Amino acid sequence: MRKLILIVIFCLWGALAQAQDYGDALVIGSIGDASILIPMLATDAASHEVAGLIFNGLVKYDKNLNLVGDLAERYEISDDGKTITFYLRKGVKWQDGVEFTAEDVLFGFKLITNPKIPSAYAGDFLEVDKAEVLDKYTFRVHYKKPFAPALGSWGNLVVLPKHLLEGKDITKIDFGRHPIGTGPFKFKEWKTQEKIVLKAYNDYFKGRPYLNYIIFRVIPDPTTMFMELKAEGIDWMGLTPLQYARKTNSPSFLAKFRKYKYLSFSYTYLGYNLRCPLFKDKRVRQAISYAIDKKEIIKGVLYGLGVVATGPYKPDTWFYNPHVKRYPYNPKKALELLHEAGWYDTDGDGILDKDGRPFEFTVLTNQGNTSRLLTAEIIQYRLAQIGIKMHIRTVEWTAFIKEFIDKRRFEAVILGWTTSPEPDLYDIWHSSKIKPPGLNFIGYKNPEVDRLLEEGRRTFDKEKRKKIYYRFQEILAEDQPYTFLYIPMALPCIHKRFHGIKPAPIGISYNLERWWVPKSQQKYLMP
Repeated sequence: MRKLILIVIFCLWGALAQAQDYGDALVIGSIGDASILIPMLATDAASHEVAGLIFNGLVKYDKNLNLVGDLAERYEISDDGKTITFYLRKGVKWQDGVEFTAEDVLFGFKLITNPKIPSAYAGDFLEVDKAEVLDKYTFRVHYKKPFAPALGSWGNLVVLPKHLLEGKDITKIDFGRHPIGTGPFKFKEWKTQEKIVLKAYNDYFKGRPYLNYIIFRVIPDPTTMFMELKAEGIDWMGLTPLQYARKTNSPSFLAKFRKYKYLSFSYTYLGYNLRCPLFKDKRVRQAISYAIDKKEIIKGVLYGLGVVATGPYKPDTWFYNPHVKRYPYNPKKALELLHEAGWYDTDGDGILDKDGRPFEFTVLTNQGNTSRLLTAEIIQYRLAQIGIKMHIRTVEWTAFIKEFIDKRRFEAVILGWTTSPEPDLYDIWHSSKIKPPGLNFIGYKNPEVDRLLEEGRRTFDKEKRKKIYYRFQEILAEDQPYTFLYIPMALPCIHKRFHGIKPAPIGISYNLERWWVPKSQQKYLMP
């Protein structure tokens, strides 16, 4: 009898497990519009977030931060680490119905390594000595030297449809606004500065997504976005710390929405344009770091929902160095360093000056990020106390990237980087990446850092790599090309009608194609 009951329970559980319904739409609030939906050309998070649902890579990080096959069913790495053979899935189709093959991978590789293509990510692929198609479903790459980040680089940057793009200039055609990929969702519509609509791809090789649509709504103001969330005009947004701590704890709100909290794969920083005469002396940059009370920012801006950043890595990663030089709030030390660098208030106006020039500059940050704006205001207040006058200017995201970052037209910025389980930061810190479209837009150059970044890419031994990146962090801490401010908590908030959300070390969106809404709760009845 007991055995029969267990069988019945098991069968009922199995039936329930298969009860996911198809339909509905997920509306996501975004503070900035995408710029281009070709991964190898995109340098902003908004573009990659959308493109990541349209395109696949040969590999990806799973929920536990392990590299696994994606379009590659499996892969083999040679004993010397110089050759990777990818065995591709059969029957995968582009969203126009044409079969995906190894020729598409080779085509994308040739594109990203073409000097005429302005990709910030070409460096990883220039390490390849030879790329070849062995057959329709087998792709092999040979590296000039052992290259530790090699496997992880074969994400969605290089897989593009050869049959659509061969012989065309991808920087001039409209593919970046009307992409076709192999991913779970296909492009449907893009209204600039308003919304991007993606539709479920029925022939996705892992099975059709349960949701019919993913809609990204561009809402630059976080207060307006929060009002839209409460009115259920959007289903998902990243809460500000204030919203998470103070405005979302009522029974009525929690009856409709779920809040999540985890240390994000990102950090926020004050970055200096090192071409600017004000910031060439590292004593000045160190002084500013001492003049900023980072704990004050975490308490006042993040409501305690974050930790102090000491460099470009999260504290819970194996390559994080906990012993680097730190810059606790110390305005007296800041003034000592500024005086050493020749900055004094010679005319008694409260502002430091040198050679007749006052210490005055403008920091840029993007519209719609309340935390960054409030951080800027606290920094402005603290710097004024030691005689530095800082102005604040906010710029709409797309213009910020294209007109200021890409063109290196700024004195200082408050921005953030999304980080990775891989410690290689060659594309951000190596001096070869100073020129556009390189991501070293502040113009940082240190020969030892260049050497360490190159050595870290050639070293597979984990302990040896750890020592390399420990030293790399020590140099950044001394040079202070950025004032590393904080690592914020990710604070996503999602409507409760969505099921299948399973938080993991990588976050929550890794299985978005498996999210679903019961028929009885579906809101958008679009086909």
